[in-house]
Amino acid sequence: MLKNVFAASVAILVISVGLVAAEKKAEVKATCPVSGKAVDDSTVVEYKGAKVHLCCPGCVEPFKKDTAKFAAKANHQLVVTKQAKLVKCPFTGGKLNPETAIEVGGVKVCFCCNNCKAKAESAEDRVTLLFNDAAFAKGFEVKKAE
Repeated sequence: MLKNVFAASVAILVISVGLVAAEKKAEVKATCPVSGKAVDDSTVVEYKGAKVHLCCPGCVEPFKKDTAKFAAKANHQLVVTKQAKLVKCPFTGGKLNPETAIEVGGVKVCFCCNNCKAKAESAEDRVTLLFNDAAFAKGFEVKKAE
């Protein structure tokens, strides 16, 4: 009897560790808004009260020189890295309806209504549409540094 309890406990532990590992693998990795490559955590720039990670020191100057060009990808990265969160519909600024959720670039985005959801789903470049500066200002909030 004791052997069965021990075996069951070990099985539960193994399954739990497997689920945690699978969840970590599913995390979205941030990409450099300038190059699109994997980021280097040591290369960061201040942006909207948060930090945008870049792939290399060579991307710092282009990012700073023309931040508007890279804004949608930088805003998306703030959400991917959990420095910003969705608080309102990115199109209207209206209250979020969880039933309208879609995944965009590895993050869940909700809208106020199915019309806004349909607009997003029909877009060819959803990241640019939903994370451009205007949409970001309406729907997202940068978390305050603690």
